[in-house]
Amino acid sequence: MDYPRQLIDLPRMLFGVAFIALMSLACFWVVQPFILGFAWASMVVIATWPLLIRLQNLFWGRRSLAVLAMTILLLLLFVLPVSFLVSSLIDNSAPLLAWATQPNRLTLPTLHWLHDIPLVGHKLYSGWQAMISGGGSLLMSKVQPYIGQSATWLLAQVAQVGSFLIHCGLMILFSVLLYIRGERVGLAVRHFAIRLGAERGDASVLLAAQAIRAVALGVVLTAIVQAVLGGIGLAVAGIPFATILTIVMFILCIAQLGPLLVLIPAMIWLYWSGETTWGTLLLIWSCVVATLDNFLRPVFIRMGADLPILLVLCGVIGGLLAFGMIGLFIGPVVLAVSYRLCFAWVHEAPEPGEIHDPGKHLRDIP
Repeated sequence: MDYPRQLIDLPRMLFGVAFIALMSLACFWVVQPFILGFAWASMVVIATWPLLIRLQNLFWGRRSLAVLAMTILLLLLFVLPVSFLVSSLIDNSAPLLAWATQPNRLTLPTLHWLHDIPLVGHKLYSGWQAMISGGGSLLMSKVQPYIGQSATWLLAQVAQVGSFLIHCGLMILFSVLLYIRGERVGLAVRHFAIRLGAERGDASVLLAAQAIRAVALGVVLTAIVQAVLGGIGLAVAGIPFATILTIVMFILCIAQLGPLLVLIPAMIWLYWSGETTWGTLLLIWSCVVATLDNFLRPVFIRMGADLPILLVLCGVIGGLLAFGMIGLFIGPVVLAVSYRLCFAWVHEAPEPGEIHDPGKHLRDIP
């Protein structure tokens, strides 16, 4: 029996696909200002969800009190340090620029403590004095204009920090909403993943959560430990603006640049001022703080998932270049999630056996 052949309505399919594409672009256009903030909030909530559950159990099962405590913690960790840093830069910008651009303001010190260095102290002191008397003032006069330009460039970056604060505000708002409805949102995401890839889709979501938690522990927690210990060393040594420098160290540690970019100038300033004892103590303390990430970061990362350190470093640097300051948090998570999913997909296939004669193996292939 012959059945009538069903005709394909090609124009209908094309218009349907075009309508779906148009609606998708329109939705993306509408939510584009909130994508980075929501992505950042999702990572923060996934990484700190076990802490929220512990606080909820501590507060007699009240989710509202736990969400309030987590919101305060996020404000103290993200918004307050950056706001304090920006306000301090703005307040001190005019005196800094005036001091850096005034002529004959900068002079080289005499560095009498060079005499105390064994064997080579007298020679170093004589060479330093010869440089001061011969061309020190000329050298400082040439360097001084660049100091003013550098300070102006740093202040121009405040606009990017302001954008970072806006994303911080969106992140905290979305984090509160996700904390309140976290279980429902998680089930909805897993349901969507199952609809796309069945059991493999659900496993991919769980692997992504493990990767996010590993990056949060390995990068952020290590940066907090290094910045706090470095700030304690600065405060004990009597370095001015130790609080601001601690915040700068935290940002540098997040960017995987390390705390030495702040600690080394502080040591130079102490030796410059003649505080050789405190400079030496800060030098020893800086060596301890700078090497902590070699031990803490691998341990913290493996608490969440086994990820290569190079992958995290590339994610931090690439995210910083691609998205700005917020990329410090998004970049490593994107690479870590992609790595874990690709790693799991590859290992679903059996490993190849050893090939003793590659030429014979290739000849056997039809």
